[in-house]
Parts: sequence; structure tokens; C-alpha cells
Amino acid sequence: MDSLDRFIALTLHRYPKLWNEFDANWRSSCEIGKPLDLEGVAAIEWRPQLRQNADDFSGLENAFETEIHPSIKDYYGSYWSGGLEGTCDEGHVSLMFLWNDEDRDRLIDNLIGHALAQKKSRSPLSIFFACTDASSAYYLAVNNTTGEVQLELPGRKPIRTVESSLSEFLARLTPAPPYLHPDRVRLTKLFLE
Repeated sequence: MDSLDRFIALTLHRYPKLWNEFDANWRSSCEIGKPLDLEGVAAIEWRPQLRQNADDFSGLENAFETEIHPSIKDYYGSYWSGGLEGTCDEGHVSLMFLWNDEDRDRLIDNLIGHALAQKKSRSPLSIFFACTDASSAYYLAVNNTTGEVQLELPGRKPIRTVESSLSEFLARLTPAPPYLHPDRVRLTKLFLE
């Protein structure tokens, strides 16, 4: 997905050092070096890492009795990465990625719960890929039938279409400071050095 590669390259150009809190039980191949201690917070540097093999979504497709939209397969299958921040005309977004194999399993579980809530609200199947503002419950998802990017709230019908495709949405996304991610607030000092 060229637009995703472009966004990641722009992010790394603007923010060459990315940090997450270190968790010895939640390792990733995108971690770099050894953790360091920053005033009692263990931190690890990382970079998005291109994946060699895309995920097999066949189990999820069997459970949903439908094929997962190719743009979502490409998106989640392209990189091991922590979340990345971006802005667009509509505001701030936190892109979700897979950190490791266990994270993929957690995503699948969350997508099944999401699909059940959509079925209950008689909404079309969509696959989420980004959160909006941290204080908001809104998120962005790809409509599994049309491939359009939609703004949604949990358990409700889609609010509106944001873009015609995931690729078009990512192409107009601008990288934002990594410390805006809610999980990295305690590491802000590292980003600002």
C-alpha cells in the first residue's frame, strides 16, 4: 500500500526517534536496542518494520462468512508497528497497527466483538483501523463491502463516509507528534529532547 509506506516514511523523517513504554512481556521485532530508564519509566525505541508475511484472515473470514476487504488485509499485514499519529481535515487520528503476534490475536477478538455489535445494530460489517481524539469514542473503519472509510461510534450505524478508500485517506494524512498518542504521555520528555 503505497500511501501507507509514504505516511510511515514521512513520520520517520519528521520524528526519527519513536519510543514506547517497555514491557518485557509484550516484545516486538520493531524494538531497537535496550530499554532505558527515564525517571522511573522504562522506555524502548522502535521503528515500524516491514512484514515478510501478511496475516491469514481466513479464520476471521470463516467466522464472518465473508471475505475481509483487501485494503484491510494490506493495511494490517504490511508492518509491525506501534500506533502512529496523524492529522487530516477532519482532525486528529491515531492509526492502529499490530505490535506482535499476540496483538494480532487480540485484534481478531476485538473485531469479532465489533462485528457482533454491528450485527445487533443492523449495521454493515466494517473493520476499524484508527481512533480519533483520545477523549472521544469515535473511530474510523473500512466498510467491508465498499472499501469506504467511515466515521463510527461503537454499536451504532456509521455516521458518515470520510473517504472513498483507505488508500485515499492515508494519502491525505499528515504525520503528527508521536507523544500525542495516549499511551505515550509519560514519555513526552523523550520526544521533546
